[in-house]
Amino acid sequence: MKSQSSLTIQRHWRWLYLGLGLLALPLLAWVFSGPHRADVTVVAKPWRRLVEIERRVLEMQSDWCDRLPAEAQGVERQMREDPSGQRGLAAYCRFRAPEWRRRRFAVADGEAPVPPFWPALDLQDPGSPEGERAGRRHAEQELLLRAEDGREWTCRLSVAEWQRLGLGQQLRLQVDRFGVADCASFLTR
Repeated sequence: MKSQSSLTIQRHWRWLYLGLGLLALPLLAWVFSGPHRADVTVVAKPWRRLVEIERRVLEMQSDWCDRLPAEAQGVERQMREDPSGQRGLAAYCRFRAPEWRRRRFAVADGEAPVPPFWPALDLQDPGSPEGERAGRRHAEQELLLRAEDGREWTCRLSVAEWQRLGLGQQLRLQVDRFGVADCASFLTR
């Protein structure tokens, strides 16, 4: 017959093994719910084109007077010591000068099969000093992907990749354990 102390030690070991097993369950769940591939279908191909519309506005600025822009207005001079040591004691100016600043966007958007196009620009007083001009252009194209179980992902692609893939096309997509798609992982089936 076993002694009382050896039975107590055996019970403690059982509880320890049970506790370690319970602690291992979340780790095992994490490992087995790892990245996987999902079979998806391209269900939509939205696109957007934006053009920044800029207007020239007067803004307060400051700089060393020897670098004053030709269009500077309302110049106020003050003598300062140049911290870089290049000028010594020199004139420092505060002034207003025109700068191009984004004021709005012209936007065109749609979905394939309509090919992407740039929006028509309705510029106010183009060519005049206070008029508007077209600024930077931005192009965005995406794929809406859907798995058979209803999960959906959106992937932003370059124009060439976007044009290469068609509506209804079947793809294989890498998805991480959090459900986030790796849009660079497409493999056509």
